[in-house]
Amino acid sequence: MKITKQLATHLHQVYFGGNWTASNLKDHLKDVTLEMATKKVNSLNTILVLTFHIHYYVKGTMAVLKGGDLTIRDKYSFNHPKLYNENDWQEFQNNIWTEAKAFIALIENLDDDILDTFLSEEKYGTYYRNLAGIIEHTHYHLGQIVLLKKLVAK
Repeated sequence: MKITKQLATHLHQVYFGGNWTASNLKDHLKDVTLEMATKKVNSLNTILVLTFHIHYYVKGTMAVLKGGDLTIRDKYSFNHPKLYNENDWQEFQNNIWTEAKAFIALIENLDDDILDTFLSEEKYGTYYRNLAGIIEHTHYHLGQIVLLKKLVAK
């Protein structure tokens, strides 16, 4: 099996389910309201902030896979849009699911040969490092979201 196909599968599973952790972003967010998503717990990030942060890197890397430049910067990765109501929150999530599926399809169509080449510039590392890192990053922050969800549901 192609490595790019495996990476795409792992990303799909952390977003939509089927991984051996039995935990995924879509299922954990499906019953989170905007009030829950924006509720602050001490100095922790909110569910909304973490959800945006996770997807920020997917969206930015997707631009490169489409032939564009890597324009995202870490300092902006927590700057989520203002959401005013439940409809905004649902649209925000629906956009994430749509973009994640598009990104996954792009990864599936990559040749494995590209994985050892640099993504955009050498300082950002290889395609493999970035794609595997996005999967790890998503799992990491998904764990935080799961814990925050328990705290805000009290």
